[in-house]
Amino acid sequence: MKQVVNFFMQSTAATISTGTIWLVSFFSLDQTFLLSSGFALLGGTVVLISAKALTHQRFLKQNQLSRKEYAYIKRHLKEADQKLKRLRKALFSIRTVSTIKQNIEMYRLVTKIYSITKKEPKRFYLVESFYYSHLESLVELSEKYAFLVGQPSKTRELEQSLTETRRTISQLSEQLEKDLQDVLSKDIHQLNFELDVAKLTINKSVKK
Repeated sequence: MKQVVNFFMQSTAATISTGTIWLVSFFSLDQTFLLSSGFALLGGTVVLISAKALTHQRFLKQNQLSRKEYAYIKRHLKEADQKLKRLRKALFSIRTVSTIKQNIEMYRLVTKIYSITKKEPKRFYLVESFYYSHLESLVELSEKYAFLVGQPSKTRELEQSLTETRRTISQLSEQLEKDLQDVLSKDIHQLNFELDVAKLTINKSVKK
């Protein structure tokens, strides 16, 4: 939503600038229609690029990140986005009743962690292990499980492999819950602080 608002404001500023420059060039400076249009387009482009640069700089400042840090995090987020697509395809191709609920919950956890990090890139450092290890392991295991579970005939060895794989996926699911707690740690700490303050205020009021 914030990106849409920023785009609207940037576009509005560029449009107004373009129109203003054209009017000034054509009427006040007595330039030709083509020259006025050229000046207007050039000016509007400069304003748009400048507005985007300022918005991006403000975003980095709010998140206390350098350009290099943000580029690094953005690269990992882009890779994670591709892994999420693979994970969704794998999880929802497994149609066994016993796994549907867990698969939906795992995908919800993963997308929640990703969306929070994308909105506030600084939180990436709270869940680096998720992006470096946990997500990749979950995707690979889910894809292999989906492939094997779809085989028409299942040997005893295959059944054992499926059971072991599912057990490992369940363990990863528990880790995802911890990852979500880690990425929300700042909010949890803030909430606990506000609760303590509220309780202290209530206790003081009761004593009076």
